[in-house]
Amino acid sequence: MSTRTAIAKGKIKLQRKTLDLISKDQIAKGNVLATARLAGIQAAKQTAHLIPLCHTLPLSDVKIDIVAARYGAEVTCTTRTVAQTGVEMEALTGVAIALLTIYDMCKAVDKKMQIVAIRLLEKTKTQNR
Repeated sequence: MSTRTAIAKGKIKLQRKTLDLISKDQIAKGNVLATARLAGIQAAKQTAHLIPLCHTLPLSDVKIDIVAARYGAEVTCTTRTVAQTGVEMEALTGVAIALLTIYDMCKAVDKKMQIVAIRLLEKTKTQNR
């Protein structure tokens, strides 16, 4: 077996007003970043149920980082497992669902949001002895 790690990233473009509301925790649906982080982790763990023919993997680690930027927010998902197949689909799913959660929570105040640039940054495999 091998330890496999994948890192994916994506962005959501938000209006400055929306970023201010998020930072002040004034979005009506609640804490946007905490909710998006949790949604991304849950989604990564459920990837095999969402994408046909995706292997069910025992994830040993799922990490979602969300960073506010001038134009919006960047989401990075790191996934890790010890298995015979990679975890890039789990990382990409975690990013996509975290971004969709931000979109859902902010859609009442921002009609110009755009989810962009979801991509795999890195995929590694280390042989275990």
